[in-house]
Amino acid sequence: MAGYNHGARVLEKPTSAVAPINGTAGLQVVFGTAPVNLADDPYGVTNIPVLCYTWAEAVSKMGYSDDYEKYTLCASMYASFQLFRVAPVIFVNVLDPNTHKKTNTAQDVDVESLQAVVRLEGILPGSVDVKKLDGSGDDVTETALAVNTDYVLSFDDDGYLVITLTASGAGAAATKLRVASNSIDPSAVTMNDVIGVSAAGGEKGMEALRQVYPRFGLTPGLLLAPGWSHLPDVGVALAAKCVEINGVFSCEAFVDIDSRDTGCTAYANVKTAKENAGCTSKHVMALWPCITVGSRKFWYSAIMGALTAYTDASNDDVPNLSPSNKLLGITGTVLAGAVYDAASGTWSKEVFLDQTQGNAVNSYGVTTAINNNGWRSWGNNTAAYPSTTDPKDRWFCCRRFFSWWGNSFILTYAQRVDDPASRQLIESIVDAENIRGNAYVAMGKCADAYIEFDETENTVQTLLNGQIRFHQHLAPFTPAEDILNTLEFDPDALATALNGG
Repeated sequence: MAGYNHGARVLEKPTSAVAPINGTAGLQVVFGTAPVNLADDPYGVTNIPVLCYTWAEAVSKMGYSDDYEKYTLCASMYASFQLFRVAPVIFVNVLDPNTHKKTNTAQDVDVESLQAVVRLEGILPGSVDVKKLDGSGDDVTETALAVNTDYVLSFDDDGYLVITLTASGAGAAATKLRVASNSIDPSAVTMNDVIGVSAAGGEKGMEALRQVYPRFGLTPGLLLAPGWSHLPDVGVALAAKCVEINGVFSCEAFVDIDSRDTGCTAYANVKTAKENAGCTSKHVMALWPCITVGSRKFWYSAIMGALTAYTDASNDDVPNLSPSNKLLGITGTVLAGAVYDAASGTWSKEVFLDQTQGNAVNSYGVTTAINNNGWRSWGNNTAAYPSTTDPKDRWFCCRRFFSWWGNSFILTYAQRVDDPASRQLIESIVDAENIRGNAYVAMGKCADAYIEFDETENTVQTLLNGQIRFHQHLAPFTPAEDILNTLEFDPDALATALNGG
């Protein structure tokens, strides 16, 4: 008899979601498209930065779909909140439901238990018009129904619209409904929407980056546009956005090297593909190929952005560690055109690089992934390598340390701007920065960090012009990329052992 219990028993409760760790040194700002029809406010999340701290918050604000090719922001959403559990992330959706939309053919759907499901993707709830159908053939009559009176709207786990009739409404006895609607159209979004090119004016796409600091008081750490950055125009635009953010801040970006069938399909061609894409910025890490996690496929930038943010957050929120040789938690690498076979659980167009081949890709200034007791990120160079060997611009972790320190200095001493240019002001800044630098040296975050006020750089004329100039020396550790142990046979030791000495 159901509900009658006799004896000892247990009940297992699903494990609570692990809270993400927070860090802002590697704050990701991700540009792309989202299924905003599923969002709480479909028309209020276009071309504006949206700050999210949890998976649930991201899903409610942006909507979510497993179709990462259509909805590119969802790849970073999943990588950050589900794979690496790191927060926060800022998303900039460029899909505008007012313009990137299409009109659907009216659908006749059956009603079962007061519910009807419209199996079309991307339906905008505000565009839905529902009519009850009575009769059959040429004698069908239509009766308009009112939302929130005769029915309510929701979405199922597949993103399909669910119409639930109210028991007291005019459609309570209906067996069939006719539903007219509009859907968002991600195929109408172009790279210009992502870049922010607009004849109509206004800040769109990457131009919305300017709003991040004024809105949230946070400085961008990592820029990415998975699903778009493999297009050279987008990659170049991302690199340009890394400097002079709000006129003063800087950051780094991840750019994918195109691994589609029309792009780079072999590791030996990565150098040419990178050069043809104009990917040479010291603020960029270039990535090749794509990543798989089970049946999901990601552009590498979505995974690397989350990994780097996680590495920072786990390191006292200091970006001195290289994201190279870190376990990715993935299942493989593939070309962008790979297709998943659900029956066999395998991907086509898989890529298996060994360490030698991975090193060749690194020599072009591109990061890849290799399987070395688990899939690992592999590469330390910025895209400026091999054109530059300056350690602060060649090594990605050193470049990020310089950008982060500079941003921190600006944020810390902006409040002292327009104070009297006195000896007390100068000494307070020098003392505070050197205390800070010594603390990071003691923690092993860098080899040295100290600041000077050099009188030769501060002439009477510069002081009269209201300018105070400091000189800061930073020495972040370079990555131990090449560890060499020379092995030598010792014949004397052998002779000694054999002669009993």
